[in-house]
Amino acid sequence: MAVTRTPFIAGNWKMNLDHLQAIAFVQKLAWNLSDAKHDFADAEVAVFPPFTDLRSVQTLVSADDLPVKYGAQDLSANDSGAYTGEVSGAFLAKLDCAYVVIGHSERRTMHAETDEVVGAKVQAAHRHGLVPVLCVGETAEDLEQHGASAVPVAQLRGALEGVDVSKGLVVAYEPVWAIGSGQAATPEQAQQVAAALRAVLAEIAGAELAASTRILYGGSVKAANIAAFMREPDVDGALVGGASLDLDEFSSIVRFKKHVGA
Repeated sequence: MAVTRTPFIAGNWKMNLDHLQAIAFVQKLAWNLSDAKHDFADAEVAVFPPFTDLRSVQTLVSADDLPVKYGAQDLSANDSGAYTGEVSGAFLAKLDCAYVVIGHSERRTMHAETDEVVGAKVQAAHRHGLVPVLCVGETAEDLEQHGASAVPVAQLRGALEGVDVSKGLVVAYEPVWAIGSGQAATPEQAQQVAAALRAVLAEIAGAELAASTRILYGGSVKAANIAAFMREPDVDGALVGGASLDLDEFSSIVRFKKHVGA
């Protein structure tokens, strides 16, 4: 029997929007979702605001029962202690976060996060009931030297060493050369890597769990190209960066998904 994976459209705001702007954005996004319910009903939609916005987003979503989930952009590998500036998964759980982004290329590059660190953060997320959105991806140099899937596959293997994948996981393939460049990977490239990542998951955790795990594409995603990505059998959604800050564009990305394959 074929496994049905609920499409997942996630907006990574990065270091943008203060808590007041976040409230306004989520209110308007929820209005768009409810106003076009027939278009959005079969997709899961989540936003990933800065840490300082999370309490405001939680209050808004819970008070009005909005059809939007939310998560954090990172977490500490440690649960508590003398770790100035870091945020515990326990704190995120208290804010009812559903997800947390881990291993984004900006964290790997700017903060020198290794696969070992990323793996420790995945385990920290699991300890507190958070679903990690584990990012993997290659640079332009990696692509030229090793091909499209070698580095993402190695990153996935490294990060999941010793991890109980059955506790929940979303994988996001984000080619570093496409992030913020305006030049997305082709749907065929995204499918090639997504299929390779799913094969690794099958080796690690079994075919059934691999078949049920969602794999997203991220990197210059916009309304004009989302449908093509969503037609690919192993691409289950998108981790959207810059376009997630544009309310109309992000709403269109979610809405367009409905009509894939029609």
